[in-house]
Amino acid sequence: MREIVTFDAYGTLVDFQLGPTTLKVLSDRLDLDNLDVDEFLDDFRVMRFQAVLEAYRPYHEILHSSLQMAMRLHGLEYRTSDGDALVEAVPTFGPFPEVPDALRALKTKYEIAIITNSDDNLIARNVENIGVDFDYVITAEQAGAYKPDRQTFEHAFKTMGVEPSQVIHTAQGWEYDHIPTRDLGLKRRVWINRYGRPGSADYQPYDELTDLSGLPKLLGC
Repeated sequence: MREIVTFDAYGTLVDFQLGPTTLKVLSDRLDLDNLDVDEFLDDFRVMRFQAVLEAYRPYHEILHSSLQMAMRLHGLEYRTSDGDALVEAVPTFGPFPEVPDALRALKTKYEIAIITNSDDNLIARNVENIGVDFDYVITAEQAGAYKPDRQTFEHAFKTMGVEPSQVIHTAQGWEYDHIPTRDLGLKRRVWINRYGRPGSADYQPYDELTDLSGLPKLLGC
């Protein structure tokens, strides 16, 4: 029976440097009195999550709109060029250091795939930066929905021609990936807990690793 290891991309495979990039883009406006930069970035993160729960629209539009709302919340002047700069930066992000070798090891035994909340043209460059051939790269644009919507995962299973019981899903994102996949009947789930966050007994079973370096051994490669 075929078995496929699927991955979230941003934050799991790709070092998603959106926070530092945002601060660089807005560096000329961050000296506002009483601005809490960490709170601002956290609000931007929450607004991106809220946006993917709404009717589907392209990810580049979500980056623009959620940044604009977060900036308005904190009294920062928004410019269209701010959103453009973030969209242009996303495809330049490369993999975490251990990712390419781990993926190559996994390919000796498994098919590998990406299931990502991204646009086709954005993730294509990120995949090139990783430098490993994936059997499938499935995007929210193709699915017409974003994780955590089950539609995204169901589209992926259909595209890959497998049942959930043939899928080992690996992801860093808790709210995007591990909460919605608990009841999908996957063969296995692996949480890449890069930031030392607490897990949850309510969403077991899952394996937990600090990065991808231990994944080949965990999966018998």
